[in-house]
Amino acid sequence: MRKLANIQKYILIVIGSIIYAAGLEFFLVPNKILDGGVVGISMIAQHYLHLPLGIFLVVLNMPFVYLGYKQIGTSFALASIFGIITMSIFTNIFHPYPPLIVDPFLACIFGGITLGLGAGLVIRAGGTLDGTDMFSIYATKKLPISVGEMVLMISVVIFIISGFVFTWEAALYAMISYFIAAKVMDIVIEGINESKSIMIISKEYRQITEYIQTQLGRGVTLLKAEGGYSGDDTKVIFCVITRIEETTLKEIVTSIDPNAFLSIGNISEVAGANFKKRDIH
Repeated sequence: MRKLANIQKYILIVIGSIIYAAGLEFFLVPNKILDGGVVGISMIAQHYLHLPLGIFLVVLNMPFVYLGYKQIGTSFALASIFGIITMSIFTNIFHPYPPLIVDPFLACIFGGITLGLGAGLVIRAGGTLDGTDMFSIYATKKLPISVGEMVLMISVVIFIISGFVFTWEAALYAMISYFIAAKVMDIVIEGINESKSIMIISKEYRQITEYIQTQLGRGVTLLKAEGGYSGDDTKVIFCVITRIEETTLKEIVTSIDPNAFLSIGNISEVAGANFKKRDIH
């Protein structure tokens, strides 16, 4: 069973790495639009040294993979090395072919989508294609900033450098591509049906609970609570739904109790078979 899981994991890494390489060579590289992180640095190095991009992707990523090995573990490092090498090989394979799009605006959009899809698949499989993430995890242990802020800072510096190396127009396109890729990557990693945690405070909690169970098919937990001002005992409805069910839930709650208190938060992961939506007849 574990062997099959590992095979599926590396197949996913191969697919993600090929998609990422295609995004670079068919959209971004021909239009001189940089990606962030080590990939962006590699593209600048290629511009000056005129060597295959794949060489720089491997060489520049290796020190950061070592950091990943020290900080996260062997499995993560091996998955990352495999993904980076696969990506490097396919950038060389794809390089002789003409770009799919020559319009830089369309290239930055579709390049961002493609890169986000590829990177998301690799991260979902337990690896990464860019050493910036690993460096940021290491650096933020010594600095008062988050990993996400560190990654963004590094990417912004690279985009500014790209403005001097190529053009400022290309740097702006690179920023657009970067933010598109980041959003697509989030969707791939978390899934399109991102989960939401719901907390509802209402005197009509029994009716709301019944509607959530019958209309949405979701399990509900009633939490005992006490009003901070009134001191009255009450119940708090807690449940987890998907993003596409959010609007329906709001309509249900508002129709029963327009004065109900409703709190909605994002959840990155939900475990447990009971979360699966049951059939409603």
